[in-house]
Amino acid sequence: MVRVIVDGIPVDVPAGSSALQACEAAGKEIPRFCFHERLSVAGNCRMCLVQVVRAPKPVASCGFPVAEGMQILTDTEVVRKARRAVMEFLLINHPLDCPICDQGGECDLQDQAYGYGSGISRYHEEKRAVTDKNLGPLVKTVMTRCIQCTRCVRFCTEVAGTPELGAVSRGENVEITTYVEKALTSELSGNLIDICPVGALTSKPGAFQARPWEMKKTDAIDVMDAVGTNIQIQARGGEVKRIVPRVNDDINEEWLSDKGRFSVDGLKRRRLDRPWVRVHGKLQAVSWQDAFVAIARRLNGVPGSRIGAIVGDLCEAESIMALRDLMLALGSPNLDCRQDGALYDTSSRSRYIFASGIAGIDEADALLVIGADPRHDAPVLNARIRKRYLAAGRSGFPIGVIGDVGADPTWACERLGDGPGALRDFVAGSHAFAEILKNAKKPMIIIGQEALAREDAADVQALCTQLAESVGAIAEGWNGLNVLHTAASRVAGLDLGFLPRPGGRSVRGMLSGGVDVLWLLGADEFPVHAIGPETFVIYQGHHGDAGAARADVILPGAAYTEKSGTWVNTEGRVQRGFQAVFPPGEAREDWRILRAVSEVLGHTLPYDTLEALRERLRLGNDAEAVQPDVPGGQSGLDARPFTSLTQGYYLTNPISRASPTMNECARVHAPHTAVAAE
Repeated sequence: MVRVIVDGIPVDVPAGSSALQACEAAGKEIPRFCFHERLSVAGNCRMCLVQVVRAPKPVASCGFPVAEGMQILTDTEVVRKARRAVMEFLLINHPLDCPICDQGGECDLQDQAYGYGSGISRYHEEKRAVTDKNLGPLVKTVMTRCIQCTRCVRFCTEVAGTPELGAVSRGENVEITTYVEKALTSELSGNLIDICPVGALTSKPGAFQARPWEMKKTDAIDVMDAVGTNIQIQARGGEVKRIVPRVNDDINEEWLSDKGRFSVDGLKRRRLDRPWVRVHGKLQAVSWQDAFVAIARRLNGVPGSRIGAIVGDLCEAESIMALRDLMLALGSPNLDCRQDGALYDTSSRSRYIFASGIAGIDEADALLVIGADPRHDAPVLNARIRKRYLAAGRSGFPIGVIGDVGADPTWACERLGDGPGALRDFVAGSHAFAEILKNAKKPMIIIGQEALAREDAADVQALCTQLAESVGAIAEGWNGLNVLHTAASRVAGLDLGFLPRPGGRSVRGMLSGGVDVLWLLGADEFPVHAIGPETFVIYQGHHGDAGAARADVILPGAAYTEKSGTWVNTEGRVQRGFQAVFPPGEAREDWRILRAVSEVLGHTLPYDTLEALRERLRLGNDAEAVQPDVPGGQSGLDARPFTSLTQGYYLTNPISRASPTMNECARVHAPHTAVAAE
């Protein structure tokens, strides 16, 4: 530690810290534009000037290392004059756009000009104008406002791993550009909006819709993937206008995927806002009571073994528990939360979660990725892998891949094969990379859904477990055998035992004529067309997607922004989101719908309030009663390579498919996956 005196206050900071960090440790506010805690130091803006005793002139504190006994002054007349001068230069070419700028109200330049500027301008010449750049459907540019802090350039290069932005020309002619005009390809490009300190980069889909101070802000959890990114939902007038990330260093740091941020416009399109019942082949709008009566009549006399339920990818734990309790009360053993047919080792919770924790990536010193594409499955987690890769250097963090991670996973890797055959060779010790894992202190293995949603998944997972034990990935104080989920509801479903009971059927068994009545709770990501015409389908959800199109009864539910709920992320972390707006029309929270229908069916669920249901969540787990998956050997391995389960990143759930913005992204980046959004 190094002792530094800041405005007469002694503080101890780690050796190698900057003067800016020392000032913040002393509780002093230092203005800055180019400096960002998660990016490299550039020293462009010079706004963070401070005075160091015996230094000939003010220094940029962001890049000035501290030394033992250094005395720093942050609020002298010299410092104030220097900051006013810097601010005057920054504002010379900045346009007077504040009344029409979307950054107004949360603009660093605006705030710091008020706090540290001079209040007058001596510049009367014409201002410089810069041509706007087309960065694609998500990020709007007004480059005349740019102050060349290069935060966006460093973010693209260092965090996103797609170095598509840079500076051209010199002096007063410097411009930030993509060199050759093209759309940004990163799945994290929306974070440029957050880190830009001025209004040069703003949201293109959300332009001119609301001011920050007009919106009600609610904490929630992103459900577009299984990372459990902490978000803030911002709504005005009963409509969600914007979703931004919250800081959580253990999960998402301060980043958010583009799908989680920009699919917000899908929340108000294709919505189910009233109950429907199919009469003579056509859906007709009915009252809640009529819908419940239609369900009760159809279930009358149907044995529990002929009733099934499937949980979708966006459901919260409360609705999963309520549906599980209702199905068990009806005597049904046919429950499944795995729309993709994935198989998991449920003998221990640590075998089906990201056991090391997402933050554990920072500790790993070797990585093997099996059947996963982290860049598209979990962009925020992929940024953590890239961060570890850059911190350790190419030789310090070797990464091997079995399967397809795309042309550019944003980190260098050794491609070791494309299917189970390569994994079997690994276990046999035929790969040199196996020695790298054995020699690592904390080796990590990530298994993706591409490896688990196969007929030989049990065998694949058995091989992965065998490999992890042989290379020391499972040891005292470290469990590096991680499952990377892609569905926000999956871990909660596994925890609550929403799986086939002894003698019960999985999704595939239910589709092949195994049930007469099928209850779909937001389930749209399985081959709905395979449901037989004789099966009575009840769809409970919030969007008119594939499941609703096949349904005989539709019960309108609430989206994740419209209810308080509990989600469990891929690492098994339990988190809670809160209601930001009300559901549209007659739609209701899913657990309330299930509680109401249970009364009509004569199997009233034993809770009337959300608090009582959450107490049931805490006490009512009987996952040990589920039917175990077939244990893996090695004789049933399929030679087929691990292949992606989705047709693209942007259109993976009902909300994103209803979003015009996500459809436009799919059209730009993957034209073969685009669908028409209303």
